[in-house]
Amino acid sequence: MRALLLTALTTALLTAAAAAPAADYVAQPESKLGFTATYQDEAFQGTFARFTPVIRFDPADLASSRFDVRIALASAGTANAERDEMLLGSEFFDAAGAPEARYVATRFRALGGNRFVAEGTLSLRGVNKPVPLTFTWTPGARPVLAGEASVSRLAFNVGTGDWTDTELLPDAVKVTTRLVLVAKAQ
Repeated sequence: MRALLLTALTTALLTAAAAAPAADYVAQPESKLGFTATYQDEAFQGTFARFTPVIRFDPADLASSRFDVRIALASAGTANAERDEMLLGSEFFDAAGAPEARYVATRFRALGGNRFVAEGTLSLRGVNKPVPLTFTWTPGARPVLAGEASVSRLAFNVGTGDWTDTELLPDAVKVTTRLVLVAKAQ
């Protein structure tokens, strides 16, 4: 009788653990969020020094997964003082008038292996548009999410005035991320 009770209890615990919601994760300091663009056919890279991703992800339960990333636009930098000043100004990010961008994803698709797509919405400069993020998920005690997206800067009014000329500055900006994560303390 005791063995039967122990088996039932063990089964109930395993079932409850399997039904547990996807884990919430926070990014570690070595995480990165960057972008690559081209100006007059010369590529340049930039990063956002301050961004706060809150990730809920379980490859076996995509329906309960969620990404919510807040990006401090004033933290953008490209290692070029003149370009950085322009980037933060009203013609590009308008970091003073709209200090934060946000990416929220609640729909996910598996591509096979450890590859996925987050069907998210980017909010930038008062514009909300869908932006899919293709990413890999490497599980473990410190999971790694490495992703890439292509963003139309003109769709978000980034680069107004003379900067709408795509011969000078192409419309597509490549956004990359590498998040090293740990489970959020409950």
